[in-house]
Amino acid sequence: MNSKSATTPPQDSTSTHRHQAAEPEIPLFTRYAANPILTSRDWPYPINSVFNAGVAQLPNGETLLLCRVEDRRGISHLSVARSNNGIDHWRIDEEPTLEANPREYPEEIWGIEDPRITYIPELEQYAVAYTSFSRGGPGVSLALTRDFHQFERYGVVMQPEDKDAALLPRRFGGLWALIHRPVTSLGAHMWISYSPDLRHWGGHKIILEARRGGWWDANKIGLCSPPMETSKGWLTIYHGVRQTASGSIYRLGLALFDLERPEICLQRGDSWMFGPETAYERGGDVKDVVFPCGQTIGADGDTIHLYYGAADSSIALATGSIRALLAWLDANSSPWDRTR
Repeated sequence: MNSKSATTPPQDSTSTHRHQAAEPEIPLFTRYAANPILTSRDWPYPINSVFNAGVAQLPNGETLLLCRVEDRRGISHLSVARSNNGIDHWRIDEEPTLEANPREYPEEIWGIEDPRITYIPELEQYAVAYTSFSRGGPGVSLALTRDFHQFERYGVVMQPEDKDAALLPRRFGGLWALIHRPVTSLGAHMWISYSPDLRHWGGHKIILEARRGGWWDANKIGLCSPPMETSKGWLTIYHGVRQTASGSIYRLGLALFDLERPEICLQRGDSWMFGPETAYERGGDVKDVVFPCGQTIGADGDTIHLYYGAADSSIALATGSIRALLAWLDANSSPWDRTR
């Protein structure tokens, strides 16, 4: 957590000139020591890179990653990796699991990217929201699956330019809810939209704005992994993009949304809480990027296993706690103000 406490210096002749010592900051997420857990070298066929994986905890206890795989043309598809412990001994599909199909879905002409997976109990299926890359730019597409072998494509549900989408796992007032990030004349903010059938969407509302000026999340933000349902609200990890003289930095922040009215933001952290630090996060195809598209929650209902893309080149793992994230938000948020 971010809080720091002071210790009292000994009362000697130089004590008045000493700075008070501070306890070291405790990170909210601890990186797995053997990161990254998946790289292009692990793939059963030639690729350029693997990153930004959607995540599902299967009924048999396996962890499934639906990975974004960029081939050597620069076109992305999705590929499944499974592990009994969610850490190692990954079993990777011998061929691409879900490829772009531009003949039937022309919005996928330049590939499919960055999936987020939500299990929908009412449908007894997994919803996969992913970015379809068309001539008009990135849009949001949706597919349903029971087994990650067969997929029912719904096609594009949010037109370009739009991405960073995830479906919430239940209805609100009879309507499904999708969080996404369109780029409009208003900027690059997080929105929510509602649908009776997963095909026709309306009720569009901004739920979190990119801040202005010099903030770490000024000008451009977006959803990371699907929101986590807690007793206090939908705990949401989002990314902010800081533009610097040497390029962009992708860091992670936290926000909390109302359980029954998810368009209402209850809390938003003022500072970022996880950012690129290690060599595999700071160097790669796109330097200075940490970008999670999914997590699993441990049997204790608290432990988070966060799977994130590192520098658009590999997949890494970090572990955190729901209770610690909520406590951090309490200590590091101000009343939310749209105008900042």
